Amino acid sequence: MKTRSFMISGAFPVCKRLGFPIVASLICVLLFSRDAGADNSGADADPTNDQWEFLDNGTIRIGVDKLRGGCIGFFGESKTERNVLNHYDHGRFIQQSYYGDPDASDWNGKPWRYNPIQGGSWRGKDARVLDFSIDVDSGLYAKVEPRHWANGKACPEAIMEQWITLDGPIAKVRCRMTYTGEDHDQARHQEMPAVFVDAVLKHLVYVQQEKLIRRVPGWPNESGSTSEDWVAYVDDKDWGLGILTPGTSEFTCYRHKGNGESGPRGSACSYVAPIRTLRLQGGQVVEYEFYLTLGSLKEIRRRFTTLQQENQEAANAEEDRPNIR
Repeated sequence: MKTRSFMISGAFPVCKRLGFPIVASLICVLLFSRDAGADNSGADADPTNDQWEFLDNGTIRIGVDKLRGGCIGFFGESKTERNVLNHYDHGRFIQQSYYGDPDASDWNGKPWRYNPIQGGSWRGKDARVLDFSIDVDSGLYAKVEPRHWANGKACPEAIMEQWITLDGPIAKVRCRMTYTGEDHDQARHQEMPAVFVDAVLKHLVYVQQEKLIRRVPGWPNESGSTSEDWVAYVDDKDWGLGILTPGTSEFTCYRHKGNGESGPRGSACSYVAPIRTLRLQGGQVVEYEFYLTLGSLKEIRRRFTTLQQENQEAANAEEDRPNIR
């Protein structure tokens, strides 16, 4: 089988490599909100049954749940250990999730589509961790067999991998999905990644043409774009979480009120996902990087600006190196 491989970056957008035009406003296939009901947890779910592993460099602390596909469900400052993320159910983690064609599956009474997800199904069936390692120097690695969000079936044709390292106040996460299933007919919005945040961080902030835009998303999904490839959810004092996926300017977002309870296990949440548009094809390898940081809005923007400048300089230096064989 021929392998199609592409990397998301500022220089090589996904859709360009696959040959599709990037015209999100003209594509009618949209992401669906994964929290359509007030109670999204299934009968098989046990939110208290988890197995956490942490990386902590003395500045930030990040945690994954090994029972839920090694998904990121904890991110906080080392000094406070306050978790700013939400992990109410298997769908609410920072995780990989991909969308294909309708497949006659059913999610809580709603027709659904092919949807392998890193954490597990809406009824609480855990994804299977195939390989896992954690080291203070090399970071954290997980290889996962995901599950179909709606029907709970294992998806061995969509193996997901995740690498996490910490550098000062910034967490770097590299994601890879190797797809060996059938070709799908339509290109669809893909979450890169899906991010669920404590509902107390309610203000979504991003940059458009050098101007800061602030909004409190509603329900269901709303769309937007940022000219600097990052977004942030902050509180009333402009402190919160920043997410950067280089080369990915479009995003989808919403806030789900639930029963009003906030916190890591609360029914309420704030959601955002940088999105690219691609069609799932057999032999495909999807790979991208994203970054997380905590701080004031000024700190978030300054760190991400510096990071992107450094990444661009490194890319330029690599291109200028002589081809020595």
